[in-house]
Amino acid sequence: MTTENYKLGTLALHSGQSPDPVTGARTVPIYQITSYVFRDTNHAANLFGLKELGNIYTHIRNPTNDVFEKRITAIGA
Repeated sequence: MTTENYKLGTLALHSGQSPDPVTGARTVPIYQITSYVFRDTNHAANLFGLKELGNIYTHIRNPTNDVFEKRITAIGA
């Protein structure tokens, strides 16, 4: 999504997420999960060490929070 000409309201509602290509849903999904699976111990260590982007625990990093962070970044720019 190019945000060059969008105003605050549009950025706050639509930044950081694209419509679901399968369903066309515009709303950010809420993932009802509490933990994630890691490929191996190195993968887990890299995620918790913030050396690699990914989901590690719902209160630290999850897809819904990721969209929220992108929206805050977009409206602050």
